Amino acid sequence: MIRLLRAALAATVLLTAPAFAHNGVVHLGPLNISVPFARATLPNAPVGGAFFTIENTGTEPDRLISASSPAAGDVQIHEMAMQGDVMKMRELPDGLEIPAGQTVALTPGGFHLMFMGLKQAFVEGETVPVTLVFEKAGTVDLALPVMGIAADAAAPMAMKMH
Repeated sequence: MIRLLRAALAATVLLTAPAFAHNGVVHLGPLNISVPFARATLPNAPVGGAFFTIENTGTEPDRLISASSPAAGDVQIHEMAMQGDVMKMRELPDGLEIPAGQTVALTPGGFHLMFMGLKQAFVEGETVPVTLVFEKAGTVDLALPVMGIAADAAAPMAMKMH
């Protein structure tokens, strides 16, 4: 029953998005969002991570300013970076700039979305709905395929599902 509800939610998200998908890429104005995925979590994990690539084909920079999901109490835009010999993670309160004519990758060990206060585990093979809000391009809803706990990239088949 829960899987049926998730499938219905994912279908609704995809049908109501103000963007369209072509060849696994979601287009939102000059932005192209590709290879989205979330990592599976352990059953009682309080947090989860999600990743994707944003290409800005426009002539002006844009900014990912927020994200939200019914799967978590809060979704934050984070960065992991080395500070001396220590890897530190921090929230980017002003969002993430997407420079004009450039591509920004949200990847494990770098920029990513952090789902805080998970309402249930992210299960491999299912999807996680997320809404991204950009400063200029607007809002887009995605259904992130859930890959394995240690996944570094979306599987080729998952990209074709969009």
